[in-house]
Amino acid sequence: MLSGKVTSAANGLALPGINVILKGTATGAITDWQGHYLISAPDQEGVLIFSGIGYETQEVKIGKTDRIDVVLSLHEKKQQEVTVTQPDKYRSIPATKAGSGAFRPKNEAYDAQTWAEHEEAFNTEEYKGITENIFHDARNSPLSTFSIDVDNASYSNVRRFIQSGQRPPVDAVRIEEMVNYFKYNYPQPAGEDPFSINTEISTAPWNEKHKLVLIGLQGKNIPTEKLPPSNLVFLIDVSGSMSDPNKLPLLKSSFKLLVQQLREQDHVAMVVYAGAAGLVLPSTSGAEKSKIIDALDRLEAGGSTAGGAGIRLAYDIARQHFNKEGNNRIILATDGDFNVGESSDGAMEKLIEEKRKLGVFLTVLGFGMGNYKDSKMETLADKGNGNYLYIDSILEAQKALVNEFGGTLFTIAKDVKLQVEFNPAKVQAYRLIGYENRALKNEDFNNDKKDAGELGSGHTVTALYEIIPTGVESKFFKVDELKYQKLNLNHATANTHELLTVKFRYKKPDGEASKLIVHPLPDKSSQLEKTTDNFRWAASVASFGMLLRNSEYLDGFSEEEILKLAQGAKGDDREGYRTEFIGLVKADRLVAAK
Repeated sequence: MLSGKVTSAANGLALPGINVILKGTATGAITDWQGHYLISAPDQEGVLIFSGIGYETQEVKIGKTDRIDVVLSLHEKKQQEVTVTQPDKYRSIPATKAGSGAFRPKNEAYDAQTWAEHEEAFNTEEYKGITENIFHDARNSPLSTFSIDVDNASYSNVRRFIQSGQRPPVDAVRIEEMVNYFKYNYPQPAGEDPFSINTEISTAPWNEKHKLVLIGLQGKNIPTEKLPPSNLVFLIDVSGSMSDPNKLPLLKSSFKLLVQQLREQDHVAMVVYAGAAGLVLPSTSGAEKSKIIDALDRLEAGGSTAGGAGIRLAYDIARQHFNKEGNNRIILATDGDFNVGESSDGAMEKLIEEKRKLGVFLTVLGFGMGNYKDSKMETLADKGNGNYLYIDSILEAQKALVNEFGGTLFTIAKDVKLQVEFNPAKVQAYRLIGYENRALKNEDFNNDKKDAGELGSGHTVTALYEIIPTGVESKFFKVDELKYQKLNLNHATANTHELLTVKFRYKKPDGEASKLIVHPLPDKSSQLEKTTDNFRWAASVASFGMLLRNSEYLDGFSEEEILKLAQGAKGDDREGYRTEFIGLVKADRLVAAK
């Protein structure tokens, strides 16, 4: 695979929407809004053609490299043909009314900065409100219950904002999704359970009086060749709002990467929706890759967005080809801007809750900006026994659909819940960092009818608790003694060395009864500098999320300190994702200084 970035010779900014073609073939790609592309090409032979409206076409020979960066110059004659005059900062942007009702560029050859400014002017993005978790009294409320979350859409969405020179909206920052974007070096499960349980305790980096507890799950990694056959339905939004280069064109390139991972025993059907829904590809073997890719290539954007009708049809198709021994899943790709039929969060939630009883899982892939409906897509994934990812570039698509193929598409445990009981002899108060949208009632833990999160093959899940030890004074927690009653600890509790007990419940992918696992945690704390890279990395990402959310609990812990913590915990970063995070923190310093 070849990757690279295309920039403008005029100003050095990224060029989205540039066509990249392997000369003499039908193999191609399109640059995303950051100018990145990824294309399948032969080693050390062939020629790549780079072309875009208003720019000189450039041909580049493929040499002994897996990365080719290109700088394109403006074509003066072509620029004159496509440029119109307007009286404001968009005067060089030819514009037309699109399906979403906002003015959208008709010419794809404009830079990423102008694109970001343009979208910001018509921003109708929607995020579910989040109220940060507070400290709870371990005597009066010793139980903390929540559903696991393997979504990581928030991280790539936050990255999109920062890389375009903006701070993300506070409610776009879900700390647990940022932490869980990264893989951690937890051991593979050794027993019959599909995941291993890992815990660690140290000082909270941002408050030396407090402790930080890490709880990590490692899902069993199943080799691709041993994964069960898949019955997949691609559910693709082709409405007018999907016409931008970082939507349908990027979507098509992303799905082509996924198609290349499919085996003969896997089958794919394709449903699209705009003003109405329709089947454009019947269930087809993964061996017929050219047929599936041809169907993708024929897709064009236009019309309103009947998302509800599309979801109903996709579930009907998935049910018709249901594989009792396999993986049955719908992959919904959209910007979430539904406006025909069921469209409210409540209506979509009821629809998905009704359909998930069919035994079909749901993966939601988000695309685009400006009219992006994060809240709706988070709801769909949460209620549909699925996961949610935001695809902001072709490299993110490769991470989600190629590098983490099994974790994204194959569930090994469903309805995974955690309940932590804190020992009040050791813990004065506690707060769960993130997971605000995943909180459960304590009684939900033993209720097998209550939906919870899914764990995929090879997935890691990490949760962090900030703890105020008993006897420690903290400005973040002060509760008066009770007047009418006294809470006395029993002798056994006062003398135990246990800090807390973690309880887990999970079901097999096709099961209805849950299994309970109990994991006590002794109060054995390590010095921060002697903790694992896992612990310090998770803490650095969580603290950056707290910074972006303006959390009072960060208590002056600076970006410099976050950087130092992350740089010392980068570890084995083969894919470069941790290095990218460090660069993101540095970029945010520049954004914050504006």
